[in-house]
Amino acid sequence: MKVDGAINPVSASFIKEGIAKASSQRAECLLIELNTPGGLLKSTRAIVSDILESPVPVIVYISPAGSQSGSAGVFITLAAHIAAMTPGTNIGAAHPVLLQGQMDSIMSVKVTNDAAAFIRSIAEKRNRNIEWAENAVRKSFSYSETEALKDSAIDLVALNVQDLLKQVDGRPVTLFNGSTKIIHTKSAAIEVYRMNFFQQFLQIISDPSVAYILLMLGFF
Repeated sequence: MKVDGAINPVSASFIKEGIAKASSQRAECLLIELNTPGGLLKSTRAIVSDILESPVPVIVYISPAGSQSGSAGVFITLAAHIAAMTPGTNIGAAHPVLLQGQMDSIMSVKVTNDAAAFIRSIAEKRNRNIEWAENAVRKSFSYSETEALKDSAIDLVALNVQDLLKQVDGRPVTLFNGSTKIIHTKSAAIEVYRMNFFQQFLQIISDPSVAYILLMLGFF
């Protein structure tokens, strides 16, 4: 499944449905191709929770080249059982901001501390670089795919989906119940799961630029 755009309730619902379908069909794993500048923290928390409790291994793959996993995308990528990037992508800059504008100093500290604790817990759960994860929130650190791999923010770099499935074949992952599963993807068939028409429509009008235009039209 592909998540391309801002993280919002629509993408959270889409990912939840994808995990449920993968589980019901006893899929070997769920592959999420991610390209996002960020989004809502509430929706991000819902996605992270669904991934951490997923009964099937979840692979988050920042793809295609030129894509990013910014802000909310960092939390989602780190939460995956396997995190991967394609060459020419970047991850990071997860400092929280408000859509309404500037936060006062006290609120900014509270929100930042909360986000930092959240991302530390995710990184610790997945045995990823906790220091880098916190710096992505507090100092807006951003990495290329090679830097992320070197500092253990992700697990691997893959040229494409086929290369990714080849690399993860035989890898063990720990599921939510503590059991270990060996992923077998060498000869796995790929089934694409897409948003339905209503979800696509909501995703379009949820885009901040489109929502602003609709707001102005409603005002006039």
